[in-house]
Amino acid sequence: MYFHALIPFRPVNPKTRLSGVLSEEEREEFAQVMLGDVISAVRRTGCTATLLCTSKYECRDALVAIRREGLNEAINWALPQFHCPALIIMSDLPMVTPGSLQRVVSTKADMAIVPGLGGGTNILFIKNPEKFHVEYYGFSFRRHLQIAEELGMSVEIIDSMRMSTDVDEPSDLVELMIHGHGNAREWLYNHGFSLSTESGRVRVVREGVEVA
Repeated sequence: MYFHALIPFRPVNPKTRLSGVLSEEEREEFAQVMLGDVISAVRRTGCTATLLCTSKYECRDALVAIRREGLNEAINWALPQFHCPALIIMSDLPMVTPGSLQRVVSTKADMAIVPGLGGGTNILFIKNPEKFHVEYYGFSFRRHLQIAEELGMSVEIIDSMRMSTDVDEPSDLVELMIHGHGNAREWLYNHGFSLSTESGRVRVVREGVEVA
């Protein structure tokens, strides 16, 4: 099935909750590397992507639309323009794989949803996106289920560690370094991060200092 992906992306000063372990320049570079892993997974399914960026950004592997309004407004601006199924995927899911995305887009339901940890929404696949609207932030997983119910859409909820783990907090780096496979994991190792089990649990350290 052909689909087109929407990937919201903040090029400037992203991932502020990682500011305790990464400088602003490092956070911007790391965010771009994670985005690259997501785009690669999408493209390896044979489909295309558009980035919804909050400021100017150049990307050779995806279309770019500059939308300075909020996340919901930007996505809801784009959805009515779709003439094919839409995959809305966050840019901070560096453990996503083409196989996991195929699991999403092969759903028999009208919509598939991958919840994030804490009640958010990491991925939405909508076969008729022109009639849908999103409401991110907070308990968006529940709200998106309610919107689908109001529209009479069938929904498949997909439970996936790789797709549910978004990288927002220092503690998320542990999962990425254990289970990751792409450039984002390599970037961490190249910038002095490593895993430690000295405290009895797996921890992330940077140059000998525990960060998560």
